[in-house]
Order: sequence, then C-alpha cells, then structure tokens
Amino acid sequence: MPVLEIGSRRIGPDSPPFVIAEIGINHEGDIDKAVQMIDDAAAAGCECAKFQSHVIEDEMIPNDVIPGNAKESIWDIMSRCAFSEAEEIRVKRYVEQKGMIFLSTPFSRAAARRLEGMGVPAYKIGSGECNNYPLIAEIASYGKPVILSTGMNDLCSIAPAVEILRGAGVPYALMHCTSMYPTPYDKVRLGALKELGAAFPDAVLGLSDHSISNYTCFAAAALGASILEKHFTSDKSWPGPDVPISIDPRELRELIEGSRAIHAALGGGKTILAEEQPTIDFAYACVVTIRDVAAGESFSYDNIWVKRPGTGEIKAVDFQKLIGRRAATAIPRDAQIKWQDVEPHK
Repeated sequence: MPVLEIGSRRIGPDSPPFVIAEIGINHEGDIDKAVQMIDDAAAAGCECAKFQSHVIEDEMIPNDVIPGNAKESIWDIMSRCAFSEAEEIRVKRYVEQKGMIFLSTPFSRAAARRLEGMGVPAYKIGSGECNNYPLIAEIASYGKPVILSTGMNDLCSIAPAVEILRGAGVPYALMHCTSMYPTPYDKVRLGALKELGAAFPDAVLGLSDHSISNYTCFAAAALGASILEKHFTSDKSWPGPDVPISIDPRELRELIEGSRAIHAALGGGKTILAEEQPTIDFAYACVVTIRDVAAGESFSYDNIWVKRPGTGEIKAVDFQKLIGRRAATAIPRDAQIKWQDVEPHK
C-alpha cells in the first residue's frame, strides 16, 4: 500500500486525507497578507500551508503572455508576487511555529535549490512542470517525497516523470488536476483517479482541485484520494488571479472536517454490528400470538403474526417454520412465542 511521509504525517489510504491550503501567490507579494492566511488556515485546523517559489530570471524569459485567469502578463504577475529568499524563510518559520507543514512549489531550478537550502520536508511540483523532466530530476536528486500535479498531462507524459522519481527512490504522490480556472464540474473527471491508480500502483493519489466549492474534493475522498489541495484566501474580496477559485476559512474547515468524516465512513462490509443490538431490541419483529391459543392447537395466520419488539426468541425470519406446528401449551394473546411452546416434529 503506497504511503508518503512528510515530517511526522503519514499520508495514505489508512489515514485521513491530507488537506493542503494552497496560499500560492494569493498574498500578492504582501507578507502581512501571507501571515493572515497562515493564521486563518491554522485556525481552521489545516495541517499544511503551501506557497509558490518564484525566481523570475531562472523561471522565464521576459514575455507578455497573459494567463486565462488574469488580465496582465505572467511576467508582471510573478514579478509583483514573488517573495525574496528572506521573505520565504520568514514565511516557512511562521508556518512551522503555527504547527503546520510548510510546502512550496518551485518553478525553476534556482527556486528548487533555494527551498532545499531552507530545509523543506518535501516538494510539490505543479502541473506545468509535470513534463519538465530536467527540473523533476533535479528535485528528485534531493531524495525527499514529491507531490506531483498532473494537469495538462496524460498517462504517457506522466510516465517519464514517475520513472525519474522511482529511479531516485523517492516516495511520490500523483495529484489529478484539470488546469482550468475555474474547472466546470463536467471537466473535473474524477475517473482519472482510478486510471492513475491502475497505471501507477505505487503512487499515493490526490486531487488538486480548481472547481468552485468542496463538492469534488469530498467525492475524491470517497474515491480514495489521500491528498486534497485547494487554493485558499482569507478574504474573497482581495485581488489576485487565483482568489476567485479559492476557498475561505469557513470552507477550509468544512473541507477538513468533511473529508475526515468521509474517510472514517469508508471501508467495512455488510455485517450486523454489536452496536446495533439496542436498535434490534425494539426494531425487529418476533412471532407473537394474536389471540389465545389452546394447547395442541395448530399455529396459523389466524392465531399468530409478527410484531415488535425484537426481544423475543423466535424472530420474524422463522415465522413460516411455525405454520402447521402445534402449541405444546396454552399461550395467551400478545405473547412472544418460545421454541418450548412449540411441539417437536413427529
């Protein structure tokens, strides 16, 4: 059974889902906003706050490409939102002071090396880097657990990334993802979780979700997802390209509590629990007389039937076995029949 260990947190099918609050760049370069979101995520009971690490000159060349969920170029967005190394160190320390796990997604080799120098416990690789095999090889060489998002990729392009991680001997998770902002429900495609599990049986599975609300994460938890990631903001009125698809503190708490409840409800089989006995005692029906029955009289639909409570000796399931049998003794009306009240077969 695949398992991922990040710090003291064991992540896998036997544990409640690991919920990641993806703060990302929702802070817009404002350290105070980042601190508030960390505080709010911690107050909601979240285990992990995740950011993005951008070293612009090592990540991209100057360009004017505008993402679909923004109104300015990706160069301008990241230039405005990128934290310095000193700011990232401060954020990491604060996350850990709040008792949470700090993760960050590096978008370049320089960013990955910065995070390694900061001593991060694991790496999250974004969907855009899923087929950036040189960067994956760099990160895998650090020997730490990797959570890999797979949006914009299919099984064929995911496979080489997995082989790099396997070759480095690092435990890994695959996050199903659709890189649409927001993702319509009919494009979420939760069936991909089953495909990923079949193709990569040594992978921990998760969902990095860009749909509105927690519905799809709850469904993913029911399908066995061990990691759930949602963009997070303290205030949905804040600016930022990812804020419209982010959940707020109330929704984050609901995601954590709901996914844990779903995990607790999974498994088991269709058996009768000992804890159901108090309900059995009143809810089951037993065989009773519906009028006085004389000794030697044959039991029939005219003198016996099935009624509550379920405390009698002969349950409704055995009703038909009594039809045509004779009473061994006189039995008053509304009495639960016992086997000693029934003449043995001749």
